[in-house]
Amino acid sequence: MSFELSIARRLYGHRDEGRRLSRPAVRIAMWGVAVGLAVMILSVGIIIGFKREIRQKVIGFGGHIEVINYRSLYSAEAQPIVVNDTLMKRLSALEGVQHVQRFVTKTGMLKTDANFKGVIFRGAAQEYDTTFLSAHLCEGRMPRFSATQVSNEILISSLMSKELGLHAGDKVFAYFFSKQVKARRFLISGIYETHLKEFDNALVFTDMATTQRLNEWRADQCAGAELMIDDFSRLEERTNLVRQIVNRTTDIDENPYSTHAITELYPSLFSWLKLLDTNVYVILLLMIGLSLFTMTAGLLIIILERVNFIAVMKSLGASDTQVRHIFLHFAAMLIGQGLIWGNVLGIGLSLLQQHFGLVRLDPSIYYVTTVPIDLQWWWILLLNIATLLITLLVLIVPSHLVSRIHPAQVMRFE
Repeated sequence: MSFELSIARRLYGHRDEGRRLSRPAVRIAMWGVAVGLAVMILSVGIIIGFKREIRQKVIGFGGHIEVINYRSLYSAEAQPIVVNDTLMKRLSALEGVQHVQRFVTKTGMLKTDANFKGVIFRGAAQEYDTTFLSAHLCEGRMPRFSATQVSNEILISSLMSKELGLHAGDKVFAYFFSKQVKARRFLISGIYETHLKEFDNALVFTDMATTQRLNEWRADQCAGAELMIDDFSRLEERTNLVRQIVNRTTDIDENPYSTHAITELYPSLFSWLKLLDTNVYVILLLMIGLSLFTMTAGLLIIILERVNFIAVMKSLGASDTQVRHIFLHFAAMLIGQGLIWGNVLGIGLSLLQQHFGLVRLDPSIYYVTTVPIDLQWWWILLLNIATLLITLLVLIVPSHLVSRIHPAQVMRFE
């Protein structure tokens, strides 16, 4: 153990009961670091959790990547394209692709005796992953998805059910407009609720065979294919990989394929999520500033109240550098204690919110019912290391105050 560290440990263990200022200063400095770190952990966890929840809901409705007809980009209605078994297998075999599913869309209108509502019917085949919809099912059951059998069952949102006065088990007429008006009677098998208005207000789920017939498409035609990948952070890489396979190629009807990431299909929503990072940076700067202010003030008070100690150390032959190191070691111990309490507070409150949802939100405004928190140990460790290093680096400046204290002046003053 070094000489400076040994002296710093003795100073840190001393209670300073005879000093009026240093003990409160030490406590304020320590709790300043603790509160700052706790707020940073909570802030980063909430923002990451909120972004994760919204992103997963959007992906649940449309996958990470969509392969569609290029002409659909310039048409109000989806244009048909052939996604055969060969293409499905090639897409499924790509690195990072977990699941591939076909879909068909058709605009229509749900009508009751008292009201009507324009919606988009989204037809799903038997390979459709129902995990997301099942997790948000609030009434009834899932319809039977198939590319070959018509079930005449639909899944509507809670917003639609309230607006139209419908419940699971009810029957409702739907009207579709193309060359002629088509009417179909559907059974509402279930009701879902995700609190994401942009989708809850528009999407009705049914089997793919029904939407194919309503569009007057062949059995091998669909609106496109959705791909689920294993890592959202590699979305651009996976999208480019899919583009290399399907872009600049056509189906058997000479319809060109086009590949789009979910971030390209809903740019405004994902741009808004990126803006949330700005809030995190502002909070981090403020909390780091709080830690720096309290630690700097505390260290200055501690140094000024230990003028005699500094004079004695210098009289015994200690250099200015050694004395500065003593107080920097002292500050590091103080910061370490603050970090421990900050982690206890931040992680503890986060775990309470994760498991019990103590803080609730209005889903009509925030899209979620409780404050979401995503704890990842790597960024918690990064926050601890950054707080320790930044604070110590800044404290080097006030530690130079010891070089201005001369033993002769102190003794003369005494």
